[in-house]
Amino acid sequence: MQTYSVIMAGGGGTRFWPLSRQCHPKQLLNLSGNDFMINETIKRNQDIIPAVNTYIVTNKSQEETLKQVLMDGVDHGNILIEPVGRNTTACIGFAAAKIQKAHGDSLLCIFPSDAYINRLDEYSTALEKAVAHAASGEDFVTLGIEPGFAATGYGYIKYERSTRQGDVYRVEEFVEKPGIDKAKSYVKSGKYLWNSGIIVSRSSVVLKNIERYLPRLFKQLEALSQYFGTDREAEMTESIYPQLQSISFDYGVLERSDDVMVIPGNFGWNDVGSWDMLGVLVPPDEDGNIIKSEHIGIDTKNSIIYGKKLIATIGLENMIVVNTDDSLLICPKSRAQEVKEIVELLREKGNTQYL
Repeated sequence: MQTYSVIMAGGGGTRFWPLSRQCHPKQLLNLSGNDFMINETIKRNQDIIPAVNTYIVTNKSQEETLKQVLMDGVDHGNILIEPVGRNTTACIGFAAAKIQKAHGDSLLCIFPSDAYINRLDEYSTALEKAVAHAASGEDFVTLGIEPGFAATGYGYIKYERSTRQGDVYRVEEFVEKPGIDKAKSYVKSGKYLWNSGIIVSRSSVVLKNIERYLPRLFKQLEALSQYFGTDREAEMTESIYPQLQSISFDYGVLERSDDVMVIPGNFGWNDVGSWDMLGVLVPPDEDGNIIKSEHIGIDTKNSIIYGKKLIATIGLENMIVVNTDDSLLICPKSRAQEVKEIVELLREKGNTQYL
């Protein structure tokens, strides 16, 4: 059975506005200074999944930029274009159906496109264990992250240590992003892991579970798959895909299934989902500042300064300043999660030139 990676790369990365835009979202940015985030995702898996076995699901507005930045070795024919975003069940089901049609039952390793991992040996070991377990049965296997702090920007996975089966544990519950008090109680209990969004399972298992829990969505995917590899594929994708139900894979499938396992890990994972997490990629200076700009400052501490032009600051502490060619963001680090609300406000007001 062949192993393929499915990289979900259609997100907008709105909490990294104004640097992240619709046509150039976070996964297509080089935030670390090493490579574009999507290429880092592909590279870290190459010992287990060759680049040629990579499938990427994205949208029309990102297609051209993706092809420009994508590393060598990835077949552009494996870039699957969603006519419209329909959340992660449609994305994963689309890729599973495509791979099943082309290659038969296959092992799928499903990844977000924009996470950061710095302990690659430990990560590869955990992924290899997930692949071995998923290949031998009909489970979904997720990678859970041992929480380092009470994060409110991550989802959580509840598990019981008494359910251990070799290297894996049975998942009891998926929990959406909690408030700070709940997050603290989760970490203290020792029963919760951060949800990395990494899922391993066979393509047939993915499709069977979509059929069981979301039968209407499955029937539409099945209808679409009849046109894969034909000269009507693009036409019918445009016609059928917008009709698919918009629902997350966690909520639509995993939370309903009794066959979900988790492998706990501690391999330096971080979602780097907002500006306040940039310190994971860029070490702070002696004043706690993360500077990715020409900068001159007086009494500036624990702040993030990012831009293409000279930025001068006085008396700044625990702030974010991001300057691009057409926009300027200034906000406290404590409110970094709210940047996505600015994007929604711009959309509501019709200021689409800034999106």
